[in-house]
Amino acid sequence: MRDAISILISFALIGAALGGAVVGIAGLRGEISRKPPLEIFADMNRQPKLRPQRPDDFFANGLSSQLPPAGTVARGEPVETVNGPVYAFQDAPVNTGKIAGTTNFVETNPLPVTGELLARGQDRFNIYCSPCHGRLGDGNGITKEIGDMPAVANLHDQRIVAMTDGEIFNTITHGKNTMGAYGPLIPTQDRWAIIAYVRALQLSWLGSTNDLPADQQAALK
Repeated sequence: MRDAISILISFALIGAALGGAVVGIAGLRGEISRKPPLEIFADMNRQPKLRPQRPDDFFANGLSSQLPPAGTVARGEPVETVNGPVYAFQDAPVNTGKIAGTTNFVETNPLPVTGELLARGQDRFNIYCSPCHGRLGDGNGITKEIGDMPAVANLHDQRIVAMTDGEIFNTITHGKNTMGAYGPLIPTQDRWAIIAYVRALQLSWLGSTNDLPADQQAALK
C-alpha cells in the first residue's frame, strides 16, 4: 500500500513539473505579454519575400517586378492560335466553346478545318481518347477490354452526333459522368482538332453517297 502511494506521489510530482515547464515555456493562453510568443513552428508567418515595385537585389536588374514569361496572355488581351490567323479574347468561342456573353454552345468548330488540323486531331485522339473510346470511336478501347471501364460512350451514337461542336468541346474540357476533365491536359487548339477528327470519324461511319458532290454521285451510279 505504501509503495502504491509513493508511486502515485511520484507521478503527481512529475506531472506538476511537466505542467510547470510547459506553462513556463509556452505561457498562459490569453495572457497579455510584451514578449513575443515562443514558436515551435513559425508556419511561414515571417519569410523573405519581394515587395512589388520595390528595388531588390534578388534579380540581376535590381527590380522586384519582372516582365511575364513569353507567351503569357493577360485577361482580355488578344491571342493568336497555332492554326492560322485566328485571334480571340478569353471569353471567345475558341476558348470556351460558347457564344460570347451567353451559355449557348457554338454550333461548329471556330478553327478552319484543314488537312493539317485533322492530322493533328487524329494524333491527339489516338493518344488521349482511344484508350477509352477506341481508335474507331466506337467505345471499344483497351479500358473496356480489361474491364476497367465497362461503359464507354460510342461516339457514333446519334446523341453525340447531334451535339454541337461547342458542347463536345465543353465535355472534353470539363469532363462528364465517369469521364475526367482533359482541359488541363490538352491545349485549346488540340481540343478543337480532336473534335474535327471525331466529326470525320462519324462521317466515315454514318455518311452516305448523298453526302458526295453531284459529279461523284453520278460517277458511282
